[in-house]
Amino acid sequence: QVQLVESGGGLVQAGGSLRLSCAASGRTFSNLVMGWFRSAPGKERDFVAAISWCGSSTYAGYSVKDRFTISRDNAKNTVYLQMNSLKPEDTAVYYCAANYVVKMPTTVHGYPYWGQGTQVTVSS
Repeated sequence: QVQLVESGGGLVQAGGSLRLSCAASGRTFSNLVMGWFRSAPGKERDFVAAISWCGSSTYAGYSVKDRFTISRDNAKNTVYLQMNSLKPEDTAVYYCAANYVVKMPTTVHGYPYWGQGTQVTVSS
């Protein structure tokens, strides 16, 4: 089993920045592919970004790829999501996800382990 705990969410004005963190425990973190997803009210959970087990490969969704950066620190069992130039449409609950795979899944079905989520609200 893998336990994931997100932190770092909050209220920020449009154009501002936030850094989300996701701390993992329970299994070998460095073997995990990690992902971030988000769910806005009334909408499905959408892919945001993913990172390979060693951090050498990353992939971000089209709407965030020029503003958000995913990274990880395997020594700290933590994955991060740096969010810059935030927009009101980025308002959502952000979830961390994990899986033991080689590729980086971009759908919710690709991740069996999930955190509880952290709320990000961007005001205009």
